[in-house]
Amino acid sequence: MTGRVLNIQRMSTEDGPGIRTTVFLKGCPLRCTWCHNPESMSAAAQVVVREERCIKCGSCLEVCPLECDTSVCKACGLCVDDCPTAARELLGCDWEVGNLVREVAKDRAYFKTSGGGVTISGGEPSMQAGFTGAFLARCRDEGLHTALDTCGACGPDVLTSLAGMTRLVLFDLKLFDTTRHREYTGQGNERILENLATLAAWMDGQQAPPSLWVRTPLVPGATADDTNIRDIGRFLADSVGTRLEKWELCAFNNLCREQYRRLGRTWEFATEPLMRREDLLHLQETAAASGVDPTIIRVTGASRLEE
Repeated sequence: MTGRVLNIQRMSTEDGPGIRTTVFLKGCPLRCTWCHNPESMSAAAQVVVREERCIKCGSCLEVCPLECDTSVCKACGLCVDDCPTAARELLGCDWEVGNLVREVAKDRAYFKTSGGGVTISGGEPSMQAGFTGAFLARCRDEGLHTALDTCGACGPDVLTSLAGMTRLVLFDLKLFDTTRHREYTGQGNERILENLATLAAWMDGQQAPPSLWVRTPLVPGATADDTNIRDIGRFLADSVGTRLEKWELCAFNNLCREQYRRLGRTWEFATEPLMRREDLLHLQETAAASGVDPTIIRVTGASRLEE
């Protein structure tokens, strides 16, 4: 069984406990306007060009059967392999489950000393559910701690099936209001909210359920306001309850601007600065007053240096 992988990121400290190796898959059903992995939205392989590296040598034109016409590019990778300056990059390649497990297991020593493991993310892993499930199962057999990072936009049976193969579920809950959710992600959130409640209920019936962390991105002008954080917190308190082990409020960053440029896309948050520390702490206080246990709420990420 093979799956389309965008990237394997080693030494990650943001995708679960300890030092982790995160496997990012291609393909996502949402189109979040603030997405920090825009290359992962499309399920197809893509070729992008780093213009600053290109020396106009023409080697790509010599090997490409389509003369590098981006409108009909098949992402075969010939131009990538032949580029002498690595100006061309292939986003997305197919991995066989066993080979991918062997690759991430190379970092076993880091996992052991830090309490870390492997996280499968995206994109959205449930879009490649068969591959994701097989990968998680093989990692489990290898004794590796695993985490599933999901937006919850999938069938409930798919979600619980994948949750049953992992030690930790990282569930991204971005906006509570469905109209705003559709505006900023392209889809309503009815299924996402139902799936989170279903997941919590399913966990109640398991002898050894996975841990559950909810993560909410704090995006200025989109998700980072009192109403949204208060409404999400009330939902978590009512529908997830004690099954929730951590609620992460993830501070906005703008480090992905170059990724949008490479894709030839504009990003509406490109000039948005980091949030002020006092604003992050205010939203943490709002979350703490929503009904969720304040001791499990964490603000993560960098804040803006005061002028």
